[in-house]
Amino acid sequence: MTAGGTDAMSGHLPVLYAQVLDGLHVRPDGRYLDGTFGRGGHAAGVLAQLGADGRLLVMDKDPEAIAVAQARFGDDPRVSIYRGSFIELTGWHEAIDAPLDGVLFDLGVSSPQLDVAERGFSFGKDGPLDMRMDPDADESAAEWIARADEAAIADVLWTYGEERMSRRIARAIVARRAETPFLRTADLAAVIGANVPRSKPKPGQKETNPATRSFQAIRIHINRELADLETGLDAALAALRPGGRLAVISFHSLEDRIVKRFIAGHAKAPAGNRRLPEAAPFVPRLRIVADATKADETELRANPRARSAVLRVAEKLEAAA
Repeated sequence: MTAGGTDAMSGHLPVLYAQVLDGLHVRPDGRYLDGTFGRGGHAAGVLAQLGADGRLLVMDKDPEAIAVAQARFGDDPRVSIYRGSFIELTGWHEAIDAPLDGVLFDLGVSSPQLDVAERGFSFGKDGPLDMRMDPDADESAAEWIARADEAAIADVLWTYGEERMSRRIARAIVARRAETPFLRTADLAAVIGANVPRSKPKPGQKETNPATRSFQAIRIHINRELADLETGLDAALAALRPGGRLAVISFHSLEDRIVKRFIAGHAKAPAGNRRLPEAAPFVPRLRIVADATKADETELRANPRARSAVLRVAEKLEAAA
């Protein structure tokens, strides 16, 4: 790690690096899980604070990320590596043999995935229309777009992208695919762009590509990101020891809403209703440690992609043991 949390090996900037390590409150002899290894920036920071008796478990469903993990940490006896989604946490014996002292989820698509056109995530770089974080998963974006009906496409664009032009875009996609299938990201982005009115950016802001929301929506759908997040949060809470920390970085409001609701639901008593019978006393399972932490201006200048990142940290309580 170089100063400021820059990964000297990959050049990748781990978002909210110092805030994550502070939130996890790493103990030298603790057991920690990075459920979204990426290129290992946060994992390297945790490992640097572990002693000989500490353990770092890393997971990722992207084989390229796992290859990086093996190259960087495969020879370190403190590290265990598992290829798979964090929803498989409860099926990995290393993760459940003993309680964890900290769990990190850094959600969404990583910078290396966005920067490699062949992965098919970016509307700004032409590549195969794929979008799978796990390239061995069942269905690519191209395959889904080829078979989904107009209503299903519109529903995904609206639900996961909050795209106001969802029906119009879906109609255009179905009409165009009847002539030629969508196989490239630039092709899909062009059709979307032709059907989304461009809005004038506010002073000081860059113009947003009209395909941004739709690409986000399709990616979320293809990778089951929101459903997997809900499952993963439950698994993480179950795996933590009392006093252990859960840290989650979100990059859009749909993810953050799920994380916020999950933490609040376990940390705060629900509002009562005088018309209903008194419920059993609320027993909190989490304590909020950091609520909606965002990058400061120094980090944003070095890494503009951190602008949408939100970190939430919670601690598991003794009563939940």
